[in-house]
Amino acid sequence: MHVFRLLPLATALAALPVTATWAQSLADLYQSARGYDATYQGAQAQFEANLAKADQGKAGVLPSAALSGGVSRSDFTNDNPSTERYFGTQNASLSVSQPLYRPANWASYRQALKGIDVAQAQLLAAEQDLIVRTAQAYFDVLAAQDSLLFVRAQKAATSEQLASAKRNFEVGTSTITDTREAQARFDLVVAQEIAAENDLRVKRIALDQLVGKTGAQPLALTTPVALPPLEVSDVENWVAQALLSHPNILQAQANLRVAELEVDKAAAGHKPTLDLQASYSVARNLNGSPTTGTLGPNYRTTISSVGLSLNLPLFAGFATQNRLRETLSLQEKARDDLELARRTVALNTRTAYFGVVSGLGTVKALEAAEASSQSALDANKLGYQVGVRINIDVLNSQSQLYQTKRDLAKARYDVLVGGLKLRQANGTLTVDDLLRVHKALNP
Repeated sequence: MHVFRLLPLATALAALPVTATWAQSLADLYQSARGYDATYQGAQAQFEANLAKADQGKAGVLPSAALSGGVSRSDFTNDNPSTERYFGTQNASLSVSQPLYRPANWASYRQALKGIDVAQAQLLAAEQDLIVRTAQAYFDVLAAQDSLLFVRAQKAATSEQLASAKRNFEVGTSTITDTREAQARFDLVVAQEIAAENDLRVKRIALDQLVGKTGAQPLALTTPVALPPLEVSDVENWVAQALLSHPNILQAQANLRVAELEVDKAAAGHKPTLDLQASYSVARNLNGSPTTGTLGPNYRTTISSVGLSLNLPLFAGFATQNRLRETLSLQEKARDDLELARRTVALNTRTAYFGVVSGLGTVKALEAAEASSQSALDANKLGYQVGVRINIDVLNSQSQLYQTKRDLAKARYDVLVGGLKLRQANGTLTVDDLLRVHKALNP
């Protein structure tokens, strides 16, 4: 009698070394990555630098003050009559200037304010990228782990089938062909197991590098897995939202405004400037001076002044005209960059949307294929036991079932990551979206 027993998947799952106390949720690993990932840390540092640079733009419209001082000594010698004495000088001055009309400075100040918008858009893009990279690394480990689990389960079942074929050959109820076919399939599964182990090792290293932990272990998903549906079923609504809120578009819009203000700065080269200036100086002379003679032990003079300073540019060797032409061309480039950003965001949003829709359809198809593969395997086992099916039929059905299970698990993870990528594509991805995925999968 042919004997065939398929090792339960739960037994294979238990064979993979996973320490429950080390398991970490998607939210936990994201927080670790946020505090460790070099790319994100660099983006934060760049954001702080951009804020400091933006504050520098205020200097051109605020008053400036300077304090100066000095000490000197002069030796005076006269041959006829022979005279020699020295004169000392001590002086200090304070000067203050307030720009009243400087169009270029005000344009620079408005540019600095727009620089803050650029910095915020860049940091937002970096945060969204970190969310997607963390989720991708998280589910890559789970997918590689599932693949190894299924391969090991298939290996155990194939080993049982090989043992059954050998026993049946020894008692004369099957041919050597069944044994050799089972041995070949077993060897193939062993090779697949080695590849799956290496793939899992690589995926875990990548996750460790991202989150800054050694031996980071994603928390296994609860079963059955209920994939969240698309909240908005119209792709054009996703695109319309992307055109309003995507950080790349916001950054391109801010860059266009900066380019327009650069044109204003260049045009200001033809305009006059007006400043309010005030100064106060004190000078103390010891023993007089060489020009005034000796006026006593010492004397002090003070000078204070308040006035307006007007500067009217007349000609700068056509530098202003050429600078204006340059900034106009750069403004046109910034406008083209904005249009390119809009087209790219719209394309990426549509691609991500249809990717999620396709992924959901693939999951449903693979769920049906899993049930069909299980039925086919059961039928082939029964046929093998009664002698109407051969060993290779059982092995093929068994391989198809585990391949389907592996593809189904991977498709589910792809849908989860694809949902986050869709929100990244339309610029609305936040940490709350990551937490919703975490809560849905690990209630």
